[in-house]
Amino acid sequence: MIIFGTKGYLYQLAILTLVCAQCGNPAAHTLRKRVTKFTLFFVPLFPVSTKYTTQCTFCGAEQKLAKEQAEQLQAQAIGGGQGGQGHGQQSQQQPYQS
Repeated sequence: MIIFGTKGYLYQLAILTLVCAQCGNPAAHTLRKRVTKFTLFFVPLFPVSTKYTTQCTFCGAEQKLAKEQAEQLQAQAIGGGQGGQGHGQQSQQQPYQS
């Protein structure tokens, strides 16, 4: 008997101050990375998919991003941003498991 499946991991990469496309308010947005990994006997082996999103803390709207956009925003957050836009977190955080 072989037991296999997938497991999701949610990483919070940074918190940025951006203007929300949904509500139009300048608010904090969390930059998140969701990784789905293939598991064999409950051991995660390799990533199947990776998705990047930002979520507005004011209205809760979530927007999907390309990998390049997410990396650019993360670099902006770590580097201090342009004009005080980024409030990054450099510490490596443990993922939320879903």
